[in-house]
Amino acid sequence: MVDKVKRTVSVLLPTFLLLASFAFATDEDKILGLWNTQENDCKIEVFKCGHQYCGRIVWLKEPFYPADDDGGMAGRPIVDRENQNSDLRTRPLMGLQIMEGFIYIGKNVWGKGTIYNPDDGKIYECKMTLSAPNRLEVRGFVGIPLLGGTSIWTR
Repeated sequence: MVDKVKRTVSVLLPTFLLLASFAFATDEDKILGLWNTQENDCKIEVFKCGHQYCGRIVWLKEPFYPADDDGGMAGRPIVDRENQNSDLRTRPLMGLQIMEGFIYIGKNVWGKGTIYNPDDGKIYECKMTLSAPNRLEVRGFVGIPLLGGTSIWTR
């Protein structure tokens, strides 16, 4: 009888641990996928990069400069021309990785990452909170979260 119990435990315990690890990973991966920015002018794909989470621009409402562009780039693809590093000002925004280094902290919060804002060419510390299955609160800040702003992204 003892051997039968040992065999049952030896089969069930690894199965339980495997299922538990999938459940935990599922919580961490809830933010994966496509997100519309608050202004609906851009879509960001959140993806795994190693053991962390990153994001890149995969769609722009206006992917080309307008005919009256002050920078003389009418009709050309939008580039990262506000970047503080002049060597990076010609890289296209489409496909640009703007988020990196996020880790799952718990309770639907991902932190310790950074987000790049192409509008001002600056990198900010960032944390994300999944407040509902299709609502991601993205808070960029300098130093402490109190000194920042939040953008609401939706699926």
